[in-house]
Amino acid sequence: MKRSPRALLCVSALTALSGTTAFGQSVISAHSGLIHYVEGRVLLDGKPVEVKITSFPEVKENMELRTEDGRAEVLLNPGVFLRLAENSSVRMVANKLTDTKVEFLSGSALIESSRELAQKENFVTILYKGAAAHLRKSGIYRFDSEPAQFRVYSGEAEVETGSNVLIVKTGKLVSLDGLVAVEKFNPKDGDELSRWSERRAEYVSMANVSAAKYVNNSGTGLSSSGWYFNPYFGMFTYIPMNGMFYSPYGYSYFSPYTVYRVYQSPGNYVGGGNSGFTGSRTPPVTTTPTASAPSAAASGGNAASQPFSRGTFGGGGFSGGGASAGRSAGGSSHR
Repeated sequence: MKRSPRALLCVSALTALSGTTAFGQSVISAHSGLIHYVEGRVLLDGKPVEVKITSFPEVKENMELRTEDGRAEVLLNPGVFLRLAENSSVRMVANKLTDTKVEFLSGSALIESSRELAQKENFVTILYKGAAAHLRKSGIYRFDSEPAQFRVYSGEAEVETGSNVLIVKTGKLVSLDGLVAVEKFNPKDGDELSRWSERRAEYVSMANVSAAKYVNNSGTGLSSSGWYFNPYFGMFTYIPMNGMFYSPYGYSYFSPYTVYRVYQSPGNYVGGGNSGFTGSRTPPVTTTPTASAPSAAASGGNAASQPFSRGTFGGGGFSGGGASAGRSAGGSSHR
């Protein structure tokens, strides 16, 4: 199959970074901590971060990532996203994929996990002062420093504070100010960080479809689930090895072996959410109506290589699209 110059450029630029050799090929890194997206002023060990299509900086062990008037999205284990609000900071304690540890320092941080983490090889732990939260299930988790709280919007976590071990489930929060208490909260309540995180989740899901279709067309198959680069979006996406499932926000992730259903199904496809091809589905967390992705001129080629945004499938075709969905996801305004 002949690749476009744009795809070849993106591939060659990322080879040194992640070992990828072709569009849709696995880019599973040996470490967690790839800075996937930033907007506004973000600092890594005191130096401004600039994410480009040819350069995705890495938060290495003992490095501190801090936002000022900006936000950041970091890729942890495949399918797990760390998103920082303005005036927030974290430190990478251990960046192994088998045992990722991130220390939350200040502000607000939200973690979206789109895969089960209970297995030994998929541990993700968030530390804050004397507490350690082990994320055990797919879900949406949040840390805040003022007041010091850990919230489970969906999923389940094991929280250790000193000699206490608590199992925190959906709709529960834990106070982390030394006086540990489990309380209820409304997981449908949200703010700017919640809404931005949901928009980011939508863009990643949208990028999954063409990437999964490309892998299917290439005939190479997958050896495991993981991060894959979509050059038409200028961003990474998550592709499961088998089947199809929904992210905690209700957006779809297709494997190369199930994505054909999207192209064969008449009607609208919106990346999951409230009306995926399998029928009506309400995401576990819905704070506001999700914003539509930015549009851009569609590239030529078949349906597998067409960039896209929300649009309409009709026998394999799709309208809209553009790399701007990845590069400008979330918008420049902090809403």
